[in-house]
Amino acid sequence: MHLTYSREDALEDLAEVGAAVVQHGLAEGSEHLWGHGGRPRREQVSLLWHRPEPSGLSGSHYALAVEALIAFGAALLTLRLSGLLATRWRERRSPHLLAWSAGLAAYALGAAAIAWGAAAGWNAGNFRVYYLFGGLLTAPLLGAGSLLGAGRGVAGPVVLVYAGLATGVALGVPLESPVGGSAIPEAQEHLAFFPARILALVGNITGTVALVGVSVATLRHRPVGNTLLLCGFALAAAGSALSGLGVTGSAVSVAVAALLLYAGTVTPR
Repeated sequence: MHLTYSREDALEDLAEVGAAVVQHGLAEGSEHLWGHGGRPRREQVSLLWHRPEPSGLSGSHYALAVEALIAFGAALLTLRLSGLLATRWRERRSPHLLAWSAGLAAYALGAAAIAWGAAAGWNAGNFRVYYLFGGLLTAPLLGAGSLLGAGRGVAGPVVLVYAGLATGVALGVPLESPVGGSAIPEAQEHLAFFPARILALVGNITGTVALVGVSVATLRHRPVGNTLLLCGFALAAAGSALSGLGVTGSAVSVAVAALLLYAGTVTPR
């Protein structure tokens, strides 16, 4: 990918690209093509950070309290990164910084929804918050920030239209079954494939490719920090894929990914 800003800007801004967390974690809102131990099925989707319904001792009040605390801590850490980028945007008025800040804020709200669900139980309200911010907005906003930083100005209007569409879908589409329990709900149990889940599929693939592509393209300028950032991206993606295979995942993967992304952001080299 050809970057239109200078090498000095790349060194400074790459950390911000890396703070493009995501998810996508890319999205603990991304669409998954794996079934539970079977062949790929295009109709199956899991959000970032999804874990199956707990059973036995894993569903105890203590375990849920720990999960809520971990998810809340991850939300606070990511919100701090979002605030740092917002401060830099106010100083420089660079649109890619605003997009990255918005993407990280969406990630933080998705993690906060996990804490909410673990602490008080899942319902239609916190599920919609989780799906909107963690499943539909995080990766596209971060990917748009990467493209804007690379001089692709068309990404700005496109992501604004997408964000409006995603908000309408997440808030307006009917749920196909009631939401409840203490485990992170599976999207395929509550949302139709069109339009909600296919929108998550398109948005997360596009956003992830954009943000990872920019990070890889500038890896030689900042090898240590970018390696940490890419590890954070990989952990988020791997945790999401494992949840699609039925392997337990939890707020721990959100927190570890956030720590890696934070370390990659503050590392000077």
